[in-house]
Amino acid sequence: MDIKRVAIIDYGMGNIWSVSSALKYLGVEAVLVTESERLIDFDYVILPGVGSFKKGMEKLQQRGFDVNLHKVAKRGTNILGICLGMQLLGSHSTEDGNTGGLGLVCNKIEKFNFTDSAKFKIPHVGFNSVSVKDGTGLFNGLPESADFYFTHSYRMSIENFEGNHVVCNYGTEFLAAFEYGNICGTQFHPEKSQTNGLVLLKNFLSKK
Repeated sequence: MDIKRVAIIDYGMGNIWSVSSALKYLGVEAVLVTESERLIDFDYVILPGVGSFKKGMEKLQQRGFDVNLHKVAKRGTNILGICLGMQLLGSHSTEDGNTGGLGLVCNKIEKFNFTDSAKFKIPHVGFNSVSVKDGTGLFNGLPESADFYFTHSYRMSIENFEGNHVVCNYGTEFLAAFEYGNICGTQFHPEKSQTNGLVLLKNFLSKK
């Protein structure tokens, strides 16, 4: 793999060390970035995240990451949102009211709502199968049914999504991961998903 300039956004809500360790396993030394103006120096930007959508957006805005993520997205920098990071790329979330997201993709984020709460627990935690219908780009080399590790109570709507994507079914079908030009997201944690996760991360770092 060629030398890559990779940034992991450190805004106080990401599982940055496990992501960094997975990249190091792939031979990539990522830089933890706390100052949003530095994003312009990188070819690849990873936005991890664990916790509340509203708090996550507040922290991004406080440090100017919302503005500078739009700037680098427009210039073609490859961006990957993981878990909450993927949700923050969306239009808005109903978590803690109604909070606007980064809007790099137009899909909304809503909580799982199950009538059979005994069968489908919230949060959705553990390995689950993802259906890979188009194994190209971000999903190159993955089997048609690939297991990834999830932990989340909210999910991104699949409605009218036009980019390359994969879905998961947990009581209802939801967007498990996507590739929309240079904007990518995974609801699952690739850094905790063993071989399949490493394949996906390597694919992301191979994007031109």
